[in-house]
Amino acid sequence: MFTGIIQEIGKIGSIKSISGGSRIKINCSKILDEISVQDSVCVNGVCLTAIKSDADGFWVDAVGATLDKTTIANLKLSSSVNLELAMKLNDRFGGHLVQGHVNGIGTIEEITKLGENYWLNILVPGSLEKYLIEEGSIAIDGISLTIAKLDGSNVGVSIIPHTWSNTNLKGKKVGEQINIETDVLAKYIEKLINKDDSVQNTKLTENRLKELGY
Repeated sequence: MFTGIIQEIGKIGSIKSISGGSRIKINCSKILDEISVQDSVCVNGVCLTAIKSDADGFWVDAVGATLDKTTIANLKLSSSVNLELAMKLNDRFGGHLVQGHVNGIGTIEEITKLGENYWLNILVPGSLEKYLIEEGSIAIDGISLTIAKLDGSNVGVSIIPHTWSNTNLKGKKVGEQINIETDVLAKYIEKLINKDDSVQNTKLTENRLKELGY
């Protein structure tokens, strides 16, 4: 489990073909001392397992669904990636609950500088629209952000200077793809509402939410 607060921008140092996928080396320094074999690391919003670490980075394997459903397959040598270690139970909870389970791939439609901030407009898959609300949380390449504007499948987010400087967003361009993870709480609520036919046809009300424990 992660919080969407990026700890370091890593660089892709090596990509090797393996059976069914790729073995990738990610160069980093700030978080390297805390990484052990079998640790989970969020890489551009994707939960990957460290299989090896050395003096200047760590290695992960990306196979199957990871390559099919995320932008990890698009990485090249020297690509910048957002890195976050799995959260500790005694840490501050700075962002929101991020699982590292990408729900879909979005496309950057607009990047505009507004004073010191930046505005991004992102087109997300239509299937994810039902999980999004204005002022709700969304993870974009692993970054915990707040939805400032929502128009169907178009998501607008405002990026403060610190986030811009300390994530890989500063190198993104219009047309690039990014990993999207919606708020997991919305998916649990959907599951509870649709758990059987009788509930599926029940109007969602304040009393109904109380019955479900909210």
